[in-house]
Amino acid sequence: MYKFEPLLKQTLWGGDKIIPFKHLNTQQERIGESWEISAWSGVETVVAEGPLEGKTLKELVSEFKGDLVGRHIYARHGDTFPLLIKFIDAARDLSIQVHPDDALAAKFSPGQNGKTEMWYVIDTAPGAHLLSGLSKPVTPDEYEELVRTDRICEVLNDVPIKPGDVFFIPAGRIHAICSGAFVAEIQQTSDLTYRIYDYGRLGLDGKPRALHIKEARMAVDFTPVTDPRTHVEELPERENILVECPYFTTSSFNLTKPLRKSLTDIDSFYAVICIDGSVSIEMESVSGERFASHLRRGESVLLPATAKGVKFNPEGTVRFLTSYIG
Repeated sequence: MYKFEPLLKQTLWGGDKIIPFKHLNTQQERIGESWEISAWSGVETVVAEGPLEGKTLKELVSEFKGDLVGRHIYARHGDTFPLLIKFIDAARDLSIQVHPDDALAAKFSPGQNGKTEMWYVIDTAPGAHLLSGLSKPVTPDEYEELVRTDRICEVLNDVPIKPGDVFFIPAGRIHAICSGAFVAEIQQTSDLTYRIYDYGRLGLDGKPRALHIKEARMAVDFTPVTDPRTHVEELPERENILVECPYFTTSSFNLTKPLRKSLTDIDSFYAVICIDGSVSIEMESVSGERFASHLRRGESVLLPATAKGVKFNPEGTVRFLTSYIG
């Protein structure tokens, strides 16, 4: 099992001071954007402890290949770890944007994936909301006029949010995380974002941030979205599958008692992201070896594809997410 050190990114919307989630003490403090499990070039998380301490996730994939990520995953993605897991804590509104699918990404950015993602709402400030999907039919020409006149928000679903809300954001869906939202984001490994509207802000370099009008128009799915939430009844003491798609399967757990989960039916890594509380994790590999780790709020661990089972031992009440590729 591999526990990683998070990487904090300074952003326009993350506040003036950013700290790791695990050290967050008051609502006045912000974590900004924290990359928890990442092999994205230049933003690679490193192993926090153990004999491989200091190794990047990319180095782990290169060394252990299918034993780490899964045979079918390695055959498809090679040394590219296919998921990127973040915490996003928005002090200000993020830009309105859209992500390409794999085909459009290959056209404009050869070698990169598209970007399908999901959000799990961890916490909210009063009035927190998100934008997700078109609220009514819009033609491509109407969309372009709305963008040109800074009126794109008029045709987007503006959704009030609360902790535990789930949003699936397939490639092509216009979206934005807005002020007061604190979410866990699980996505394809890609940094391709087509910015549609950015409130006229200047970037960290003091210049207007680039918009990607042409690319975004080609990426947008113009199908209206009636209800952008993913409705899941999260029950205690069991696995609750939140999102299941070709790019990831993500579940939530809210435990006060030990729980065992078999991993023999998946050929994939298994990521665990602790949202609240703390938990001890016991893993058994297919060779019979046993490993243990301990997670508290704001920490993540990656189990290799050679894990055949895992036992979660909560310390009081713990809430965490898991994600793998089916």
